[in-house]
Amino acid sequence: MWTSDQVPEQSTAPLNPRKAVVPRPGRHRRPMTVLKTQKDKASRRKLVLLIVVVVVLLLGLLATAAYFIKQLIDSKYFFCMRSVKFIPIDKACDGIDDCAGGEDEMTCVSNVKVNTTFPVRLMTNQHILQVYSPGSGWRSVCSDDWTQQHTETACKQLGYTYNPRSTYIQVSDLISSLKTGPFTAIRPGTTTTPTYQATIDRSVCKSGSVISLSCSDCGQVGLQDRIVGGTDAFIEDWPWQVSLQQGGSHRCGGSLVSLNWVVTAAHCFTGNKKEVSRWRVVSGRTYMGTLGGSYVDRIIVNGDYDAERSDYDVALMRLSSPITVGVGHKPVCLPPKAFDLPAKSSLVVTGWGYLEENGKVSPSLQKASVPLIDRATCSSPSMYGGAITQRMICAGFLEGKVDACQGDSGGPLVYFTSSKWHLVGIVSWGVGCARQGRPGVYSNVEEMINWIYTVIEKNP
Repeated sequence: MWTSDQVPEQSTAPLNPRKAVVPRPGRHRRPMTVLKTQKDKASRRKLVLLIVVVVVLLLGLLATAAYFIKQLIDSKYFFCMRSVKFIPIDKACDGIDDCAGGEDEMTCVSNVKVNTTFPVRLMTNQHILQVYSPGSGWRSVCSDDWTQQHTETACKQLGYTYNPRSTYIQVSDLISSLKTGPFTAIRPGTTTTPTYQATIDRSVCKSGSVISLSCSDCGQVGLQDRIVGGTDAFIEDWPWQVSLQQGGSHRCGGSLVSLNWVVTAAHCFTGNKKEVSRWRVVSGRTYMGTLGGSYVDRIIVNGDYDAERSDYDVALMRLSSPITVGVGHKPVCLPPKAFDLPAKSSLVVTGWGYLEENGKVSPSLQKASVPLIDRATCSSPSMYGGAITQRMICAGFLEGKVDACQGDSGGPLVYFTSSKWHLVGIVSWGVGCARQGRPGVYSNVEEMINWIYTVIEKNP
C-alpha cells in the first residue's frame, strides 16, 4: 500500500513540451477574410466605367434635348429680356413695340435705297479702273504717275483687299468704246486721297496706258476636276458658298464677297424672317450642318425690292466677325461693269436645295453647269415674257432636267474667266424646278453692283 508520502507531486510542465513563443511587437493575427482576386478588381473597374459612360450619355441626351427645345422655342417666340416675357415671333419686327423699350424692334432687317453713284468701278473683263464725278461722268484712269500706294487706296474702297496689284493696259488694246476716253490722271502727292478725288481730267494718257486692278485673291480655288440634275460638289471648290440658317434650319444660300459680307436674295427675309439675331451663316462645309456658324449683326435688303415681280432681289448680310480665309472659306469676285458674258456661256450654280420639285433639302452640296440664255429668248411670250427685267438673267436648259430649286435661293451663279470665278447671278425665282421651257431666273449682279458697293462702304 502506497502511503501519502508516496503519491507523486502534480507537475505543471506540459506533457508535450515545445519551444515557447515570444510575442513580437507589431505582429498581429490577420483578419479571417477572403483575399480579393484580380478578377474582382477588374469587375469593379468595369462597373465604375459603366456608370461614367451612362452619366455622360445622360448628360449628352439632356444637352441635345435642351438644344432642340431652345430651337423650337426660338422658332415660335421672341424673348424680351428686359420685361422677361415671350412674345410670338410674328410680333417681332412688325413695327410695333411689344417688349419694354422696343427691344423686339431693335435688331431687324433694314431696307436701303441707293440713289447715288459709287465713284469707283472696274470696267470690262480687263478690270480697267474708272472714277466718277457728277460733272465729268466716268473716266478711265491713266497710268501716269501711278504708284503702289495709289493701288492700295483704290482697292481699299472696292472692299475685300488682299495683295492688291496693278498692271498697265495700252489704250490701243481697250474695247472701242474706251479707246477715245474720257481719261483722267492722278495728281502728284495724293497717294492716300480717295482716287476719285485725286484726279485731273486728261484728253489723252501721256503714258499711252491705263490702270488695270487686281485687288484680291477672290474667286481662286484649287484644281477643278443637288441642284436638280446636278452632281455632288466639295466646298473646297466653291468656298464662297454659305448656308443661311434660322432656328437651326437651312433657309437660303449665299455668297461670301468679302471677309464679313454675304450677298444673297431679298426674298429670303420676308414674313417672320426679319429678326437679325436669329440668323446664322454656316460656311466651310460640304455636308449640311446646323451647329455653330457665324453670328450676323446687319441684314440689308435693297429698298427697291419688289416682292410681286421679284425685281431688285438682292440683300447683304454683315457677319459680326470676319471669317478666316482658308481652303473652305474664300470670297468670290464681284463682276466688273460691262462684263458682257458671251452668248450661251457655261455658268455654275451651287447649293443644298431640293433635288427635285417638292422634294427635300440635299444633305450634300450640289453643283450644276447651266448655259446662259439670251434675254430675247427668256423674255419671249412662250417663256417668261415681260416678267424679265434688266435686273434679271436666265440660265438653264430649255428642255429642263437641270435647274436650281427651293433651298437654293440666294445662292451663287458663277462664271470663270481670267483665272477667277465671278458672281454673275443670285438664285431668285422660276416656275417649278427643271421644267421644260421654264429655266431658272437669277438676279443680275452686274446691274446691282452700285448698290452692293455703296452699302458695304457705308456700313464698315
